[in-house]
Amino acid sequence: SFSLTLIDALDTLLILGNVSEFQRVVSVLQEGVDFDIDVNASVFETNIRVVGGLLSAHLLSKKAGVEVEAGWPCAGPLLRMAEEAARKLLPAFQTPTGMPYGTVNLLHGVNPGETPVTCTAGIGTFIVEFATLSHLTGDPVFEDVARKALKALWKNRSDIGLVGNHIDVITAKWVAQDAGIGAGVDSYFEYLVKGAILLQDEELMSMFLEYNKAIKNYTKFDDWYLWVQMYKGTVSMPVFQSLEAYWPGLQSLIGDVENAMRTFLNYYTVWKQFGGLPEFYNIPQGYTVDKREGYPLRPELIESAMYLYRATRDPTLLELGRDAVESIEKISKVDCGFATIKDLRDHRLDNRMESFFLAETVKYLYLLFDPDNFIHNDGSAFDVVITPFGECVLNAGGYVFNTEAHPIDPAALHCCRKRKEEQWEVEDLMREFYSLKKKKKFTFKRSSNHGEGESAKDPEDAPSEKGGEKRSSKKNSHSLLSCPSQSFNSKLAVLGQVFLDN
Repeated sequence: SFSLTLIDALDTLLILGNVSEFQRVVSVLQEGVDFDIDVNASVFETNIRVVGGLLSAHLLSKKAGVEVEAGWPCAGPLLRMAEEAARKLLPAFQTPTGMPYGTVNLLHGVNPGETPVTCTAGIGTFIVEFATLSHLTGDPVFEDVARKALKALWKNRSDIGLVGNHIDVITAKWVAQDAGIGAGVDSYFEYLVKGAILLQDEELMSMFLEYNKAIKNYTKFDDWYLWVQMYKGTVSMPVFQSLEAYWPGLQSLIGDVENAMRTFLNYYTVWKQFGGLPEFYNIPQGYTVDKREGYPLRPELIESAMYLYRATRDPTLLELGRDAVESIEKISKVDCGFATIKDLRDHRLDNRMESFFLAETVKYLYLLFDPDNFIHNDGSAFDVVITPFGECVLNAGGYVFNTEAHPIDPAALHCCRKRKEEQWEVEDLMREFYSLKKKKKFTFKRSSNHGEGESAKDPEDAPSEKGGEKRSSKKNSHSLLSCPSQSFNSKLAVLGQVFLDN
């Protein structure tokens, strides 16, 4: 558990500027963490905290001044640890539906008596970490199982377009049929959007937009989101859960800022009422729900404030941040850290501090008030690294946070593709163009997934993913890079020569 906490809070150290401590913890982790232990672990939690935390730390290592090995970011000890941890989770996905079990034994795989009932979020919250892992390691198995699980949930949605809370991963029968945006479902919707952004995947985004229509039609009432029966759309629980407070931030990612602000302000009124968000809040009664009065310093409302402030610069969002800092300092600070608030009605404390307080709450608060943090980079600055597959641009911004607030650099996913042959240096382009060994026509083909140009030495060597489509380097052709770039001929002309067709 100590190693898990280190991993979960590691990138927070760098974002807050504590580079030396980041370096120290990385050196501790590089000595190795043993995953060959006879322990039953949550597949969901291990992914978002361990795999996500290790991937983020791996990709931030060079920025933090950690000495990285040759081939980084396509190689490195933290990446190997992330891959080892993820492989321990793969047995959970071996079900008839492709939807994973909720728990797996790290040494023996899925226990024979393991329950097949898993919550929706526990099935649909893998694509960010697993796709990143597949792109960095070249092994497609991780992204494949994550996609299959997402599609299985999509296939089993109700006729009115909603998904329930828990499902049997063997039979695909819904066990809990409450539909909403909160606990048990939340990060499934989050990962459809973030997966679409990270991978530039239209299918994932179209899935979310369809869900969004159903959510608005059946669960939204006066800018609140209630729980309804997934097949009928009738209200089952008129409550707001603190975990639902991520939703305005998610809305901002798809550009629905106006609705996001209205919902956020509803949630903010609850915060001001209690000095925190109770786990459950009865909307008609305007008060906490029995036995759900606690606040374990969750980050979701602060997360939404950070996203919305980046989109709007509305000072109201900074007021929430100030209120959060003051509440946490006055109510929950103790000698050894910050304690969970057991009851918001009288501010009694519990003897525990969740690791997500360090991994998420503190991080989002800091980013809300730090406009110049490297996480907010707009692409005006970046690093160029050399990989075994050519040059690669990193740290240009656009970070995608996993649901445990571990930032993933989307550019890194394009660094380690073994089929990528296009070189970004003029010298490399010229060597390709004038290769003495391979006197074949230089062509470009369009990638069907990323719209990114790739060079090929011969049409037979590079069949296109769109029916063999290719582009010849004849008149007016250009490199189809995903970022701004000069045309192919212009690149060659940089050295003072213009190369025509022949």
